[in-house]
Amino acid sequence: MSTKATGSKNRSMMQSCDWPIEQLPGLSQDEQSQLHNCGIQTTGGLVKQGKTTQDRLALANKLQVHLQYVNKWIALADLARVPSVGTQYCGLLLHAGVGSVAQLAQIPTHRLHKQILRLQVATMQRRDLCPAIELVQQWSQQARMVLTVTCNL
Repeated sequence: MSTKATGSKNRSMMQSCDWPIEQLPGLSQDEQSQLHNCGIQTTGGLVKQGKTTQDRLALANKLQVHLQYVNKWIALADLARVPSVGTQYCGLLLHAGVGSVAQLAQIPTHRLHKQILRLQVATMQRRDLCPAIELVQQWSQQARMVLTVTCNL
């Protein structure tokens, strides 16, 4: 497969990771409605609307919520762009201390796996809920790919 074909395949795979805003964890019905009223229907739309600190502040004012909430939602939406993370694991990653795709791409796999394991044991007293190290490695690899594709668009 040519590099150009691979690039377009990667691009289309990354674009498929735009989730309905209702699937973002931790959003109440009211918050979902408020985002819809601002024209934000998807996680990708939320990330685009909050690119800069000024954009985030403007969105927080428009929604009449604290900036902290907007920052959290955008961090979750950003992490959800990684195909194997999606809306299923973005909350887990955020609680484990990973706040962006860029950070996910840089953190060593074993260190992140340990952080998640510690979080699972501390919050639920269970080790068996921790994702396999292979999945955590896939998150890191795909995060690097998302950054590469995003930079090339």
